[in-house]
Amino acid sequence: MLHLLARGASNQDIAEALVTATSTIKHHVSNILSKLEVTNRTQAVARAWALGLLSSDLLD
Repeated sequence: MLHLLARGASNQDIAEALVTATSTIKHHVSNILSKLEVTNRTQAVARAWALGLLSSDLLD
């Protein structure tokens, strides 16, 4: 899911990719923000990169 966030996918895009409800995605995004101790998606992606949770193959 972090990879989809890093690519700028919307909640709807992520829900379609993972075949789940948008409300479920909103819940998961909220949990990710909390666990990474950030307040928005951009900060989450930056923190994930800094922690090594995202790899450079994401850019391909």
